[in-house]
Amino acid sequence: MKPRFITVRRLGLGALVLLVLAALAFVLTRTGPLAATRVTVQTVKEASLTPAIFGIGTVEARRSWMLGPTVAGRVLSVKVDVGDRVRAGQLLAEIDPVDLDQRLAALDAALERARNGQRAAQAQVADANVRRELASLNAKRNQDLAAQNFISAGALESRLQEKASAEAALQSAQANLDASGSDLDRQRAERAALQQQRANLRLLAPADAVVSSRDAEAGSTVVAGAPVLRLIDPNSLWIKLRVDQGRSAGLKTGLQAKISLRSQPGVERSGLVARVELLADSVTEERLAQVAFDSSPSGADPGASVGELAEVELQLPPTPVLPVLPNASISRLQGQTGVWRIENEQPVFVPVRLGDGSLNGLVQVVEGVKAGDRVVVYSHKALVPGARIQIVDALVKPAAQGNTP
Repeated sequence: MKPRFITVRRLGLGALVLLVLAALAFVLTRTGPLAATRVTVQTVKEASLTPAIFGIGTVEARRSWMLGPTVAGRVLSVKVDVGDRVRAGQLLAEIDPVDLDQRLAALDAALERARNGQRAAQAQVADANVRRELASLNAKRNQDLAAQNFISAGALESRLQEKASAEAALQSAQANLDASGSDLDRQRAERAALQQQRANLRLLAPADAVVSSRDAEAGSTVVAGAPVLRLIDPNSLWIKLRVDQGRSAGLKTGLQAKISLRSQPGVERSGLVARVELLADSVTEERLAQVAFDSSPSGADPGASVGELAEVELQLPPTPVLPVLPNASISRLQGQTGVWRIENEQPVFVPVRLGDGSLNGLVQVVEGVKAGDRVVVYSHKALVPGARIQIVDALVKPAAQGNTP
């Protein structure tokens, strides 16, 4: 009995060892390092893509104005507030003129004095002209008498000297008239300059606009060039768009745009690329473009959107029909770009040359694969040529949805 018991015991231990080894082999080949790599596979199809360019921008006004004095001064009054609509030529604010009105009055008096001086000079010219004509007649008459020896040579010379004096007096009077005219022109120019300076203290709206900022209040002092009010044209809003230089191929004027404002994420607006800036941003590695709205983005209050962020999608022309793959299927191996193609149920790395892509995650393949090929999209670990794989529908099973209370 004893040898038989030992034999049974040995058989039991052997069976237990085989069972453990089988369990270990199962674990190693199913969930351990020797397990097959689970992958998802997609069949290559041919299609035409509609590529697009995506970027982020800020809403700005194409036409804006900063209104302020040309000289330092104290704000006398501000007649509008932020958000007010103004008309062209409307008085918006005034700067204290201090003594400009009195200086204008003094210049008016000086101008009137210059006019009187000019009239006096004109009278002197007229008088000198009459005296010269009389002296010329007397000299001519005495020349005739001297030719007949009726008067002496001394009397003739006296008349000729009177004629020369009269001509000199006329020239002097004409010079005084010219000087009075120059003085009058100088007074007029000084008054025009002072009048312009006085007018610059009245801040008028240059066009129909909306007040976007009020930077000074009555009683505050502003320096020359500092803005008191800022205006924008509500019908000139556009987006200053920034696009990654590496993804800006095809960016040009005239492209159709889909615009989504951050304040209204569910509302899609249409637009058009109005301008592409010649200078790119070398720091952020972005290209700049201006995208105009097809219509005002804010209805009754367009200025409310200025400075707001916006997401912009620019539509490019459709591409030719080529094999299409998801971006997730593109891999890199030893510095080459390619895909893992399934051949005889094993992954084989195939280098590819990519074409255009779309914002929905698809990319065209110019060379490397053809329609009908099966390629790996996702894998739960890195693949190597000839690796054992297990094709599944999804790497992670979706969680069961419980009943919501």
